[in-house]
Amino acid sequence: MPKRLADRQNLTDGLVHGIMSAGAALIAYLPTQALGLREGFWAAITAITVVQNALAEVRASARDQFVGATIGGSVGVVVSIFAGQHLASFALAVILAMVLCSMLNLGSAARLAGITATIILLVPHQGSAQTMMVSRIAEVGWGVCVAIVVVWFTETARTKLAFLSSHRQRVPRG
Repeated sequence: MPKRLADRQNLTDGLVHGIMSAGAALIAYLPTQALGLREGFWAAITAITVVQNALAEVRASARDQFVGATIGGSVGVVVSIFAGQHLASFALAVILAMVLCSMLNLGSAARLAGITATIILLVPHQGSAQTMMVSRIAEVGWGVCVAIVVVWFTETARTKLAFLSSHRQRVPRG
């Protein structure tokens, strides 16, 4: 019997997490054109990666996403300006972004910093590397904000529903 309860709880948790993730991704993606974000899919991807079942976990994930994108984008731009855009400068940017995160005691943001440096130096784009960096940080920032709001709203609703449910059970029925 306990196994069945665990399966039901896992199903419920997975369903809630999936709905929150899909909702956050849609909310993050839909207004991107109106907000002037050229690659709105990054906002949706960020929202999915940030959404967790608890707000405390979301805060840490959100910080890592935003800080990683900012460091990786900044390092990518500096390297592209001084070393150009080729494979050696790409490798250098990834290394520098990850080292900088470690030196700032932000090791959990290092992977994202490396990914953002990769996007700046390897993904073809119109405009300058600086424009790509600003766009990427804005898209990540928007996705992070949406994810935080969705999880906060969901957590608040869960708390209120649990309170109402427990309060109803205590009320004697006559």
